[in-house]
Amino acid sequence: MKTRKLLIALVLGMGTATAWAGETEERPLYKDSLAPIESRVEDLLRRMTLHEKTLQLQNKPVGRIDEIESIFQGQSYGCTHEMGKTAEECAGIYNELQKYMLTKTRLGIPILTAVEGIQGILQNNSTLFPHSIAQGSTFNPELIERMTDAAGKEAAAMGIHQVLSPVFDIARELRWGRVEETYGEDPFLISEMGIGFVKGYQKHQITCTPKHFVAHGTPAGGLNCAFVSGGEREFRSIYLYPFARVIKETNPLCIMSCYSAYDGIPVSASPYYMTDVLRDELGFKGYVYSDWGSVDRVMTFHYAVPTREEAAKVSLIAGVDLDVDSDYETLEQQVKEGKIDEAYIDKAVRRVLYVKFALGLFDRPYYGDPKLVKKVVRSDKHIALAKEVADESTILLENKNNILPLDLSKYKSIAVVGPNSNQTVFGDYSWTTPDTKEGVTLYQGLQQVLGKKKTILQADGCNWWNRADSKDIEQAVKAVEQSDLAIVAVGTRSTFLGRGPRYSTAGEGFDLSSLELPGNQSELLKAVKATGKPMIVVLISGKPLVMSWAKENADAVLVQWYAGEQQGRSLADILVGNVNPSGRVNVSFPRSTGNTPCFYNYYPTDRVQRFDRPGTYEEPAGHYIFEHPYALWEFGYGLSYTNFNYSGCTLNDSIYSDQGTIVATVEVENTGKRDGKEVVQLYVRDKISSVSTPIKQLKAFKKVFIKAGEKKKVTLEVPMSELALYDVRMKPVVEPGEFEIQIGSSSDRIHFNKTILVK
Repeated sequence: MKTRKLLIALVLGMGTATAWAGETEERPLYKDSLAPIESRVEDLLRRMTLHEKTLQLQNKPVGRIDEIESIFQGQSYGCTHEMGKTAEECAGIYNELQKYMLTKTRLGIPILTAVEGIQGILQNNSTLFPHSIAQGSTFNPELIERMTDAAGKEAAAMGIHQVLSPVFDIARELRWGRVEETYGEDPFLISEMGIGFVKGYQKHQITCTPKHFVAHGTPAGGLNCAFVSGGEREFRSIYLYPFARVIKETNPLCIMSCYSAYDGIPVSASPYYMTDVLRDELGFKGYVYSDWGSVDRVMTFHYAVPTREEAAKVSLIAGVDLDVDSDYETLEQQVKEGKIDEAYIDKAVRRVLYVKFALGLFDRPYYGDPKLVKKVVRSDKHIALAKEVADESTILLENKNNILPLDLSKYKSIAVVGPNSNQTVFGDYSWTTPDTKEGVTLYQGLQQVLGKKKTILQADGCNWWNRADSKDIEQAVKAVEQSDLAIVAVGTRSTFLGRGPRYSTAGEGFDLSSLELPGNQSELLKAVKATGKPMIVVLISGKPLVMSWAKENADAVLVQWYAGEQQGRSLADILVGNVNPSGRVNVSFPRSTGNTPCFYNYYPTDRVQRFDRPGTYEEPAGHYIFEHPYALWEFGYGLSYTNFNYSGCTLNDSIYSDQGTIVATVEVENTGKRDGKEVVQLYVRDKISSVSTPIKQLKAFKKVFIKAGEKKKVTLEVPMSELALYDVRMKPVVEPGEFEIQIGSSSDRIHFNKTILVK
């Protein structure tokens, strides 16, 4: 008997030696929070049926609480979304749904809850922060990190695990409607803003979803989803750069694939882009989430395959792990028929499960909490932060005779006219209702700031989308004639595509063939000018439009990208001087529609200096024969109500190896009478290179607050790796030779230019 007991003990001991210490018959390894994630993933995967695996590669929209059982029927899916309820309702739904997944499904696999979150969470009553293009014009990544920290608190209260943002597309094609979703035209700026954005959400165990991978934002003709042309060098130098930086520095757990084709290859069906580049080169460890319809469009849009089954197959093999639509419903049957090796299913499921474990959903699942929503969502603190972002995003472009800030002693009455004068515009992917009455308009903001001290008259004058009756313009002119000053608010309109937008002139699916002000807005400006009254033009828009006439004829020009729920109050405070504007141009302004693209970081061959003058009808010149080929307002440009003087620029060395860091210091003095914020910018130019390189490239910037009369020393650092180019063999190298280090207040206002030598 003793011998038999000893043998049993030895056998049991051998068994436990090969298993994780926390695993028991009642408690499987994948539920042990102390086990390595990879081990937990493998343990769970081997327990799953083929059907359960394929469901992890699909998204299932959630309905009401009382619909959970009928929708999910005891099955766990990879992901879900809800984008139509209030924040409080959403919290209640996700609370019950997550409990259901953990207790009513066979293996208790939690579900990822995803939502749009580019400017705050897309649930009704969430804080409406400024849109992405406005975030970019702040040139303040730390501020945007604070913004997404606040939005992350709101998301966590609702039980949300994944935000379907930020957008890393490059804003080089201004006719494209989705320019408003980007941070701007420069890859380095996009990277810095994106890093701040992702870090804020990550503080709450929420993964972001950088998109649209990759090279999506420069479609032919500016038409959304159209073919994107370019070569491998442009792909790596421009389009891939923000993804590479953000993956390396923040490790997001999800990436969204794009609809489009690059150089003829549908990206979502490309193993080269989705696996070789994204995973093997960039080291991405999470899962790939398809854009809505990007899998199906391999068949219906690109005509690369004949059936939806083939579209699902090639996308899965390429590396798209989860299909947000329905084509992956075909995967189970395709495996059974021998059309797909189950190993591809397992590979994708591993990635989805890895993210669920990494976010802690198996161990400390965060449920929605309606009571917490009431305390956190759209709190006074978050609304104040939304205004702070709006304040820093607005750009002062013209200020003739320092008409701004307004000397209110000169004006007894003010006319506020234009289609955006009493209209809030939030942009695509905001939760607002079609009439967008949830925020403060410019007219309302001026009423709040001025109270009854001044008479304020308001008239639209025209709408923003078509050529209206001239009587509307006459009404606006009458209001101006009865006033001492005219503020004319023109621009575009954009609302959430998913909630039936009307009359949009920007946003997803709303592309423009002309960049002139839509409708009768130009005629309104000219009619107001004809009154002889001082005129301030405010462009409220999701992208740059042609403002050449305004530049020449207005007394001041302000640009406010879609600036969230406090947009009107922010503008009013800037107009009267309560806030000193500090936004900078993040997308260069064209002189005309034909003057596009007009981004600052062009190649030397793209602007021939000897033809650097516009011609006339009598004497046409080269290049554009009747206008300059340069932007109207260049990247990085923006005025202030004070002045800044640069002095004492030094570098840590003049000769460098291809390793190390360039450290530049410069003294910036506020020589005016107002406190203000300055954006110190550092650009690099490779003077001689084996392949073409841009005339200059932003490689460092810092926004600093400087009191009136104060001088601050600003330090900017550039790793030598930022000087690399892709050579003729597509290898990233820092070539020896001379580089110009340019420091200034915009790309066309360089105050110091120093040359370094790289050995």
